[in-house]
Amino acid sequence: MQLDAVIFGGGAAGLWLLDEFTRRGSAVLLIEANALGHGQTVASQGIIHGGLKYTLTGLLTPAAKQIREMPNVWRSCLAGETAPDLSRTRVRSQFCHLWRTDSISSRLGMIGASIGLRVAPRPLDETDRPQILAGCPGTVSRLDEQVISPTSFVTDLATQHRQRIVRLDVARDVEFEVPAAGQVHRLRIRNPLTAESRTLSPRYVIFTAGSGNAELRTRVGLTTPVMQRRPLHMVMLRGDLPQFHGHCVDGAKTRVTITSDFDEAGNTVWQVGGQIAEAGVAWDRSRLVAQARSELQTVLPALDLRRVEWGTYRVDRAEGRTASGTRPDTIQILRDGNTITAWPTKLALAPMLAREAAEMVGEHATQSSRDFGPSAWHDWPRPAVAVPPWDVDSNWQPQVEFKSRAA
Repeated sequence: MQLDAVIFGGGAAGLWLLDEFTRRGSAVLLIEANALGHGQTVASQGIIHGGLKYTLTGLLTPAAKQIREMPNVWRSCLAGETAPDLSRTRVRSQFCHLWRTDSISSRLGMIGASIGLRVAPRPLDETDRPQILAGCPGTVSRLDEQVISPTSFVTDLATQHRQRIVRLDVARDVEFEVPAAGQVHRLRIRNPLTAESRTLSPRYVIFTAGSGNAELRTRVGLTTPVMQRRPLHMVMLRGDLPQFHGHCVDGAKTRVTITSDFDEAGNTVWQVGGQIAEAGVAWDRSRLVAQARSELQTVLPALDLRRVEWGTYRVDRAEGRTASGTRPDTIQILRDGNTITAWPTKLALAPMLAREAAEMVGEHATQSSRDFGPSAWHDWPRPAVAVPPWDVDSNWQPQVEFKSRAA
């Protein structure tokens, strides 16, 4: 079977790229080894960043220029106005709040944020502030960055392209025929449900599997290290909390970034990232929770934390290697032979990655693409969508008693 591309990895980058290829009339198959969105996508906070973290210094860096256009791209797709149609993706909030503490560095960060963003933060009157920010010093602003449900986003695109997505154990069910490093001649895949085997002849093989890209590259003879991992230790709270989304800035960093949703039982859940999640990598769960409690009481004096349950989870930000080991400026795409390896760096940059990777493959579909219909994979296994981290029981601290809203 001749294909234009076989994509490995069903997170934000792989699914958006699958949609891009399908709209171009290409014959394409996506292979996922676990659950769709497993790893970085579903564990993310779902903020469609316009470059806040890149602009806190007040400088319009290359990274800031790349990402500042992305909120408008996503907003149009989420409204169903442009492709891909993401109108079934749940938008948690149309905006985030931006506030600071009383430190000098925090004041400077707010100034920087106002300079570099495409849509500048809009200061709110005292009467327009949410109650949770009532005791915060200085300006409180509204930042028009949408917050989506990553699980809903993955489900939306996966539902649209279900017949072109299969779940295979790459170590057991996929064999690469590689005459030279990075040059994939054929793929032999096995259906674990029926033991049927197929031979695929793709023009390109594309790895968008996040941290899984390293092992995939080894399978095709590419052994030079090109990936880095920057870990996070995220904090979660659930219980008597308001729905809230926002950033507290401190100098050139976001001290905390908070997003919220609901768990399976209907409890409000907060994800807390930012500087606390980076520092927390070196700490165990108990120490991180203690530090997070102190931080939240400092940056949100009006917040009542007496009736909440605490949890944490770890996730790696996998991306192309930089010389300094710091965050890359933008998306990263490497081509070796007919193998393309790609990392979006940020969820918001998935559209840019999909467009550039598709242009590498080219506009011309294979002659067999018209015969590559939805029925071609109807009896192959399909991956489920990964569950959000707050619905994983082991991510929560043991509690003596915690009554859910549903109870």
